[in-house]
Amino acid sequence: MRPIFVQIKCEMGQAYQVARAAADGIEEMSELFSTSGQYDLLGKFYLEPDQDVGLFVTEKIQTLPGVKDTYTIIAFNAFTGK
Repeated sequence: MRPIFVQIKCEMGQAYQVARAAADGIEEMSELFSTSGQYDLLGKFYLEPDQDVGLFVTEKIQTLPGVKDTYTIIAFNAFTGK
């Protein structure tokens, strides 16, 4: 599994509805956080190695009602403490 992070900008007043729809409907979602700044939500998703990132984002995230924009970050390595 490989992680990607997606920042999600929502229509005004829709962040909690988008978060609920993502939690209920996207099985690849690991965590979803509300954030401050340009984007309203930050999601961590685990995809299969052969899963198309662009197709996942456009079909599963951008189609959620209330989503206005996304910004995708592909992660390479995870570092942890001792």
